[in-house]
Amino acid sequence: MSAQTLDINLSLLVPEILISLLAMALLLLTAWRSDAGGQKLVRMISAIGIIVVAVITLGSFGTMTETTFDGLFINDAFSVYMKLLLFISTLFPLVMSWDYLVKNGIDKGEYQVLSLFALLGGMIMASSGDFMTLYLGLELMSLSIYVLAAFRRDDVRSNEAGLKYFILGSLASGLLLYGITLVYGNVGSTSFSEIHAHLASGAHLGESLSVGIILILSGFAFKIAAAPFHMWSPDVYQGAPTSVTAFMGAMPKIAAFAGIYRIFLDAFIPLFHEWGMVLKLLALLSLAVGAFAAIAQTNIKRMLAYSSIGHVGYALIGLAAGNQAGFEAVITYLSIYIFMNIGVFCFVLMLNQDGIGEEIEDYKGLSSQRPILAFVLALFMFSMAGIPPLAGFIGKLVIFKAAVEADLIGLAAVGILFSAVGAFYYLRIVKFMYFDTTESQFGMTVSPISKAVIAITSAVVIVFGIFPGALLEWVAISVKPFIS
Repeated sequence: MSAQTLDINLSLLVPEILISLLAMALLLLTAWRSDAGGQKLVRMISAIGIIVVAVITLGSFGTMTETTFDGLFINDAFSVYMKLLLFISTLFPLVMSWDYLVKNGIDKGEYQVLSLFALLGGMIMASSGDFMTLYLGLELMSLSIYVLAAFRRDDVRSNEAGLKYFILGSLASGLLLYGITLVYGNVGSTSFSEIHAHLASGAHLGESLSVGIILILSGFAFKIAAAPFHMWSPDVYQGAPTSVTAFMGAMPKIAAFAGIYRIFLDAFIPLFHEWGMVLKLLALLSLAVGAFAAIAQTNIKRMLAYSSIGHVGYALIGLAAGNQAGFEAVITYLSIYIFMNIGVFCFVLMLNQDGIGEEIEDYKGLSSQRPILAFVLALFMFSMAGIPPLAGFIGKLVIFKAAVEADLIGLAAVGILFSAVGAFYYLRIVKFMYFDTTESQFGMTVSPISKAVIAITSAVVIVFGIFPGALLEWVAISVKPFIS
C-alpha cells in the first residue's frame, strides 16, 4: 500500500516518536553503564526528556483536529491535554522515587525505560482513532506496569502483586478483545468514526453489539479499578514497590479514561441510553466499595487503593450524566486527582526511608516532630475528602452539578452521602498526626526534589481550589472535539 493511500503525517506523532527513541536510547545506555553513575545519568535524562517532550506537546494545545494513517491516529485538543496529564503523572512519581529506588536496591535503568514505555502506551491511547491503535497502546502500557509491579524480584509480595495483576489483566484484555470482535462483526469496521456513522444511521443492530459494548466497558472498568472489577487493586497497591504504586495510582487511570472517551464518545455515543445505565451501576458500586472498604484498612497503600476506587466512582457519575458539563467535570476531577495522589504518595515514599510509612499508625505524632510536613499532608487529606476551599471540593462540585443538570439527583445525593463516609478515613490520618503520640522518630531527610514535588502539588490543590477558572477553561477546550 502506498504512502499516499495511508495519508502519513509523522509530524503529528513527534511526541510519541521522541518518547520511544528516548526509551530505546536509555535501554542501550543502561546496558553500557550499569554502575551507579550510569543509573543516575539514566534517571536525569529520562526526567529531562519527559519535560522537553511535554513542552513540545504543549505547543499544539488548542489546535484543530488532525488525523493520520487513515484516521488511526488523532491529534486534537483532547489528546494534547490528556498527554500533558500523562507527562505529569509519570514525571513526578519518577523523580520523587529516586531516593526510594536507591535505598531499596532497585535503582535500575530498566525501571525508567519501562515507565517510559508505559507512558508511550498511554499517549497512543489518548490519540487513538481506531480499536487497533487503542489496543496497541493499552497492551504496551499494561505489560510495562505488570513488570514494574514485580520489579523487586527478591520480594514475595512484589512478585505476587505482579502475577496477580498480570493474570487478572489478561482476563480483562480478553473481555475487551471479545467485545471488539462483536462490534466488528456487527459494524464491519474498527474505526471509531465509521462505527459512530453506522450507529447514527439507524441501521439494524444485532443484539450481540450490545454485548460487545458491555464487554468493552468491563475491560476498561478493570483498568480503572471500578467495582466490581477492582479485586486486583488493593493487593497490587500493597505488594508493588511504593514507587510503582505512586506511578500506577494516576497514570494508567488517566490513559484508561482517555481510551473510554475515545471509544464511548467518539464511537458509541448514539447508544448512550444502553451503556449509560451500566455506568450508573459501576459508579454506585465503586462509591460504596471505596467508602466502606477503606474504613477497615490499616495499611495506607491499601487504604489509598480503596480510596482510588471511590474517586473513580465520582468520575463515572460525570460520564453517566451524558452532557457537556459531565464530560468536562470528569476531566476536571482527574486533573485535580493526580496532584492529590502524587502529593500523598510523596509522603509515603519519604517515610519509607526509615522503614515506616506503610501503616496508618506510623503517622501518629507526626505534627509534634515535623509540623510543616503534617500540615501539608493534612491539606491533601482535606482535599481528598472534598473540603473547601481546596481543589478536591471543586472536583466533586462540578461532578455533582453535572449530575443534577442531567436529572440524576438520586445519584448525586448518594455520591454526597458516600463522600461524607469517605471523609472518615481521611480525617483519621489527620487525627493520628495531631492528637496521638508515638515514640517513633521521624528523622527522614526531605530531598530538594521531594520538597519541590510537595510544593507544586500543594500549590495546585490550593490555587485551583480558590481560583478554578483557568483549569475549567483548559478542560472546556480539551473536550470541544467531542461536543462538536
